[in-house]
Amino acid sequence: MAFNQAQIYLVCYDIADPKRLNRVHRFLREQGIPVQYSVVTARLTAKELDRIIAGLTDRIDERADDVRVYPLATHSENASLGLQYFPDGVLLIEKGKDLLRPLR
Repeated sequence: MAFNQAQIYLVCYDIADPKRLNRVHRFLREQGIPVQYSVVTARLTAKELDRIIAGLTDRIDERADDVRVYPLATHSENASLGLQYFPDGVLLIEKGKDLLRPLR
């Protein structure tokens, strides 16, 4: 990925301590869109991703917490089942395709 080219990432976290959990949640909510409990999606460049990883490193205990960052494929089919949590008015559209709409 080019340094200034944005890609969609899924950030999942399991934080053992409630205080750290709140700090991580607040930090990530500023960076992307919460899609489930402890899961955030964000469109990031490589530089932004590095900044977020550095910010998470400062906020977690690496011996007790688990944070995973997954790049989402640009051209993939995604299935969503059940209740979808996105705030009203949030759309994630790329090249005319709604990335949040479940497959039918």
